[in-house]
Amino acid sequence: MSEVEELIKRIEELRLNMIKIKEGKSYTDPEVVAASRELDVVLDKYQGMLVKRTDED
Repeated sequence: MSEVEELIKRIEELRLNMIKIKEGKSYTDPEVVAASRELDVVLDKYQGMLVKRTDED
């Protein structure tokens, strides 16, 4: 599995986890915020890889 595919899989896992954590909580709940930040880090890495690939083409 390529690094991009692994990131996509991880993004989906984190997204589903955040949805599960959010149930019954506000968006400002510390647990929800932590899950969102973790997802943001992986999304930023994914976006950086896409930009790099585009620049190389």
